[in-house]
Amino acid sequence: MTDTRTLSLAEIEELSFAALVAAGTSADNARPLAIATAATEADGVASHGLAYIPIYAEHVQCGKVDGQAVPKLEVTRPGVITVDAETGFAHSAIDKGFEQLIPMARQQGIAALSIRNSYNCGVLGYHTNRLAEAGLVGIGFTNAPASIAPSGGYKPVVGTNPFSIAAPGIDGKPPILIDQSASTIAKSEVMKHAREGKAIPVGWALDSEGNPTTDPNVGLKGSMAPSGGYKGVGVALLVEMMAAALTGATLGINASPFSGTAGGPPKTGQFFLAVDPAATSGDLFAARIDDLANAVHTQDGAHLPGDGRTKKRALAQTQGVAVNTATLARIEALLG
Repeated sequence: MTDTRTLSLAEIEELSFAALVAAGTSADNARPLAIATAATEADGVASHGLAYIPIYAEHVQCGKVDGQAVPKLEVTRPGVITVDAETGFAHSAIDKGFEQLIPMARQQGIAALSIRNSYNCGVLGYHTNRLAEAGLVGIGFTNAPASIAPSGGYKPVVGTNPFSIAAPGIDGKPPILIDQSASTIAKSEVMKHAREGKAIPVGWALDSEGNPTTDPNVGLKGSMAPSGGYKGVGVALLVEMMAAALTGATLGINASPFSGTAGGPPKTGQFFLAVDPAATSGDLFAARIDDLANAVHTQDGAHLPGDGRTKKRALAQTQGVAVNTATLARIEALLG
C-alpha cells in the first residue's frame, strides 16, 4: 500500500510555490502554476499535480524552461490576442492572455488567444474550466512533443495533443467539461507507471516497431497508442494544426521532450477560443445544456465528462488530498 499524507489545497499550493521559487522561478510565474497544481490535485489528476513539481524544478534549473520569463502580449486584430511565452511556463502566459480574452469575448461575442514558445500547460481542462466559470464556452488546444505514430506507421509525428471544451452553467460551475488527449491514455500516466515500476495495461502504448507492450519504459521509447485508432491520429493532427501551426509554435516532431533535461525549451503552443453563448443563442444556451446534461444524468450509472472531477473537487475543499509521501519527499528536498 502506498504511504500518503493528507494536505489541504492551500498547503499544496504553498508547497508548490516554495519549491518552484527555490528552483529559480519568479513569484509571478510560480503562483499561477502552484494554483493550478492544487486544483489539479483536487480534481484527482495526480499525474499532472505535485508529481510534476520536481520535473518543473529540474527544467528551470537545466534551462528547458525559463523560470524568469516575462510573456509578451499583443492584440493583432479585433478579437485576436497573441502571447509569446518567451520559453517560460504556459500558465503565466495563459493568465496574461485570459485577462484580455475574457472581456474581449464578452464585448465581441467571440475572441481567440494564441500562445507560442510555451511549455507544458498541465491539465488543459483546468484552463477551459476557468473560461466557463466566467460565463463563456471555453475551447482549448495544446500540442506536445511527438509520441503518436501515423496510421500504418511506427515513428511518432504528433503528440498526445489534448483538446478541451467547457460549457458554462447557471450556477457558475460547468455542467460539461470535455478534456481528452488523442492517445488512449495521457503520456504522463505511462511516465508515472515507469517511475513507480508498474506495468501498464495493453492498449496504452506501443514499442518501437508498433507492437503492444506492457512495459512503460519500452512504451516511452516507442509510441503512445492513439485513441480509436486512425480517429485518434486525426484528433492529434487537428490539435497540431490549431495549437502549433496556427500559433506559430514548434511542431511536435521538432519539440524537445517534456521529460528529461535534453533538448532545450520545447516551444510548443496553446490556442483558446472563448464564446459568449448569448451572442449566438440568445438565452437558449443554458436550457439546451441543462437538457443535454439531464438526458445523461437521468440514466442510472451514466455520467458526463467532468462529473468525476467535480465530485472530487468538492470533497478536496473540505477533506484535503492524500499525497504520495515519496512525491512529497522529492519536493521537500528542493527546499533544502
